[in-house]
Amino acid sequence: MPFGEIVCGAPGSGKSTYCYGKHQLFSALSRPISVVNLDPANENIPYPCAIDISSLITLQDVMEEHGLGPNGGMLYCMEYLEANFDWLEERLKELGPEAYVLFDLPGQVELSTNHESVKRIVEKLGKRCGFRLAAVHLCDAHYVTDASKYISVLLLSLRTMLHLELPHINVLSKVDLLNQYGELDFNLDFYTEVQDLTYLSNVLNATSPRYAALNMALISVIEDYSLVGFETLAVEDKASMLNLTHSIDRATGYIFVPKPSNQQPQTSYTQEELEGPSVQRPNMYPLLSSAVGSLKGPLSDVRDVQERWIDAREEWDAWEKKGWREEKQKQMEREREMQSG
Repeated sequence: MPFGEIVCGAPGSGKSTYCYGKHQLFSALSRPISVVNLDPANENIPYPCAIDISSLITLQDVMEEHGLGPNGGMLYCMEYLEANFDWLEERLKELGPEAYVLFDLPGQVELSTNHESVKRIVEKLGKRCGFRLAAVHLCDAHYVTDASKYISVLLLSLRTMLHLELPHINVLSKVDLLNQYGELDFNLDFYTEVQDLTYLSNVLNATSPRYAALNMALISVIEDYSLVGFETLAVEDKASMLNLTHSIDRATGYIFVPKPSNQQPQTSYTQEELEGPSVQRPNMYPLLSSAVGSLKGPLSDVRDVQERWIDAREEWDAWEKKGWREEKQKQMEREREMQSG
């Protein structure tokens, strides 16, 4: 059974960077992965692309042929892909029945909140192609530094969840850049867990007192649904990527069973937990990181994320650099021993 992620989010939220980082991570872990570009305006693709929608249609061609603007042209492209879904289906079959695919969507938010074409494409991926999918909705973490922007991104996330109707992971991306925007009004867990939003009412009412009633009504909508929460992501940090990967695997029920010859990735489990009969050892890591497992490891707690990237970033950076130097020195010593032996 193929698995996949529908990677969506506003322009600049880091969708293509996330796909590139995940391709690098999975390649290092010997996990299967393919990336499908569904953005007909994306001309600078950073990742190896298994399937590219530009082979079928491009935004520039649509705008020139039909006299449409960028947004109207993008809607046309998605409708065209829906009408020619057989083109995508045939190429997905070539990836094999055990494929793991990232679908990189365009940045126009109306595609994942209002327009029906992407929703119907997602439904066909599940029904006709047999994919088990999760939506990964990326939001720039700097939105949490402003109360009104945070409320807007909560509404956007909620609308996307209700529209796509998939297992859903909302992600605050670029969390490693948060300290550039000043101090937060609350701890990071207030924003990731979407705690009592009435605490934001004073800030909202101070900036826009005319809309106090509207602000409270919007807060009530978000809290009445009580669906939105966030994971965090620093795409260049391995621990952060692994933690998000674990959350997505839990959402889809995906368990990766590597070949016995593959080197297992480092985990937070003890050596005693990983040792055992040889027939069980290759399966130990994926079984313990399945949908029923609890999140373990570095940065799996949002309080650790705040310490790493906001409260004590300089100390953490120095500690990591020291560890890299020691690891490099040990590697050089091992190489010298092998050459002398």
